[in-house]
Amino acid sequence: MLRSLQGLAETGSVTETARILGRTQPAISLQLQRLNDICGCDLFTKDGRQMVLTPDGVLVLSYAKSILRLHDELLSRLSAPDISGTVVLGTPDLYASFLLPSVLALFQRSFPKVQVQLQCSLSTPLVKQVHRGEIDIALVTRMNDFSGGQVVRQEQLVWLTGENSKAQHEAPVPLALLPPGNIYRDHAIDCLESVNRGWRIACESESVSGLQAATFSGMAVTVLGRSAKVQGMREIDSREGFPPLPKVDLLLYKAPGAKSDAANALHDYLAHHLSMQHQIASPDSVVAGDTGMSDDIVSRPGEAAE
Repeated sequence: MLRSLQGLAETGSVTETARILGRTQPAISLQLQRLNDICGCDLFTKDGRQMVLTPDGVLVLSYAKSILRLHDELLSRLSAPDISGTVVLGTPDLYASFLLPSVLALFQRSFPKVQVQLQCSLSTPLVKQVHRGEIDIALVTRMNDFSGGQVVRQEQLVWLTGENSKAQHEAPVPLALLPPGNIYRDHAIDCLESVNRGWRIACESESVSGLQAATFSGMAVTVLGRSAKVQGMREIDSREGFPPLPKVDLLLYKAPGAKSDAANALHDYLAHHLSMQHQIASPDSVVAGDTGMSDDIVSRPGEAAE
């Protein structure tokens, strides 16, 4: 029941939650109603055909996340003693810096005998390496020519500049971007050209630290996932002439020959925790549908939906 509640809050869709959990849509709705009855309070309130999370629902969801995390960690620890070995994990430094630290820390506590070797590089060479078996697992950004892999998360791309920067007002716009062939770069250029804004490359870096340096200094605007926004940066949007950017898929690959228990454990751990880690920005999410809940997300009246 708690996993259904969390899945619904994360996906905003009864149908998608049912697919992920391998259950039917009526079964998910029944579980949510049972949770309502057990808690003795209304976790949702109706707004037409839609259901809005109540303050009690927000509270239950916050506890559900902790309970499920502890539940999963317990099961991992029970299976961990017999699993040992070394696993090579490849990922861009962007994800190594902002997405993986908490997940890898949990993994190391759950599987103390497994050694993880982290290798940072760009997505395209990493996919080639995992296909060749040079690394065991790769967490990468989906590029247009990629095939295979498991979608474990989506990242919302955003325009970022320094807190006191004026670069966003320059013409042409100075950009700090990853090298050619990267989809972050492609989306940035395509979006600016779609509104006829001129641009120039002020910084090109394979490392997120180079992009951050150019942004913090005020010399450029960059495009990163929202999870990479840190102190000293601020988002800019259409009010300053920057059109909305799309989301990108994060793919998880495992090499064909990576069949050890250690590799399987890390792959499954990343797949689970990255998808569970992916929360909607506002807890006041809703869902509605034919069985009492649907696939729409809305915010409370007067609040902006994200």
